[in-house]
Amino acid sequence: MSAAEKAALRESGTPGETSAAASASGPRSQRLPNPRFLRSELWLIFGRRRNWAGLAVLASVPLIIAIAVKINNPGSAGGEFNVFSSITDNGLFVALAALTVEIQLFLPIAVASISSDAIAGEANLGTLRYLLAVPVLRSRMLAVKFTAIVIFTFVAILLVAGVGMLIGLALFGGGSMVSLSGTSLSFGTGVWRILLICGYLAIELSALSAIGLFVSSLTEQPIGAAIAVIIIMIMSFILDQIPPLDWLHPYLFTHHWYGFTEFLRDPVSFGGPVRDGVLNAAAYIAVCYSAAWARFSGRDVTN
Repeated sequence: MSAAEKAALRESGTPGETSAAASASGPRSQRLPNPRFLRSELWLIFGRRRNWAGLAVLASVPLIIAIAVKINNPGSAGGEFNVFSSITDNGLFVALAALTVEIQLFLPIAVASISSDAIAGEANLGTLRYLLAVPVLRSRMLAVKFTAIVIFTFVAILLVAGVGMLIGLALFGGGSMVSLSGTSLSFGTGVWRILLICGYLAIELSALSAIGLFVSSLTEQPIGAAIAVIIIMIMSFILDQIPPLDWLHPYLFTHHWYGFTEFLRDPVSFGGPVRDGVLNAAAYIAVCYSAAWARFSGRDVTN
């Protein structure tokens, strides 16, 4: 029995206690989420060794970048902005370089694997039958699973940025940061900009999480669901590179991922790419989460 299943059973009580509990607490207890359910879902994600291995791979990229730049110094960025050559001027750029590299593949794969396993993994193990059998609202269960995926996404991004900043400051030091506008930002402002970038990327990858959650509700094979989500992501990247389809590009969920560069300008413009990226991600989250809810709410427990 999985941790999520045990939490659901604790939340709902034994079959003999269910009616008494329902009459005592009323419908309000059915609407309020139980924090234990979310904690158990987070434990289900962060307690698996394979997920720890994935996080270790994510954390290794900024280490590799910092060590490579230290051994083979590309020189100062000079008057032209370059995230890799700027590392020697300020170690904070290790975090930016790592995020720039990992947003292309590693971070999306990590999010796709976790989100596609949310429902399909439970169905494959047979625990979804028991989770749906106990009197816990399916909408609440789906919300808890999506919330846990989003938390994992934010933690993974913060891990990459945090390791990058620590190893960068240790090897290259800190100081002011040169923005894309050519101005100098203080060390504290530079750290704050990196945190804003992490938040923006978490929103963008949450759209991929919603897509993965929907695909996960369609199958009982988590590996197949993960492959499908990765294929969808790759197709979005490919379509974004075809000039005759420029009318389609703003609607692709991967098109706005590099909008985080706006946070490296001085002053920061929250309109344009940043606003469009957030609205695009919100639209994908709303549509795909609703589709996942429509599928999951009517799923046959015995199937």
